[in-house]
Amino acid sequence: MNASVDAALLDDLIRAADADGITKHVVGAVISDAEGRVLLLHRAADDYLGGLWELPSGGVDAGETLTEALHREVTEETGLTVIAIGTYLGHFDYLAKSGKQTRQFNFTARVTHESDTVKLTEHDAHLWAGRAEQEQVSSAVRPVLETWREEAA
Repeated sequence: MNASVDAALLDDLIRAADADGITKHVVGAVISDAEGRVLLLHRAADDYLGGLWELPSGGVDAGETLTEALHREVTEETGLTVIAIGTYLGHFDYLAKSGKQTRQFNFTARVTHESDTVKLTEHDAHLWAGRAEQEQVSSAVRPVLETWREEAA
C-alpha cells in the first residue's frame, strides 16, 4: 500500500495497529540518492539482530506523531535532516527485544545532505545500496523496497 501522508492516514495507521494488538510503534525511512540507491544501516554484531542491514528506523516516543518520529530518528541515526516525507510504503510486524508486538511504518523521505555526510551513532556501517545490495535486508524489509521501486518507476 502506498499513499500520500496526511493526518487522516496517520491516524488510521495508528488505529489499525492498536486494533491489531500492537503495543510499540516504529518508523522506517527509505532514503534514496540521485543514483537511485537506498541508504541502509548495519547493526553491530553484538547488538539485537546483529549483522542485519536495515532502513534508518526507530521507536515512536510517547506524544510523538509518526512523522515527528521519522524526522528525529533519521537525524539521530544518520546525521541527515529530513526535508520531506513522501509516501507511506507499508508496514511489517515483529517481536521487539523488549517482547512487545511492534509495527514498523515505512515512508519515503528526502534529506538535505549529500550521501557522503552520513554520521552513524547506533550502527557500525552504512551503505548506499543498489538493487542487488538491497537483497541484504530482512525478508520483512524486501516488500517495502519493492513497493518503493514500483512507485519510483
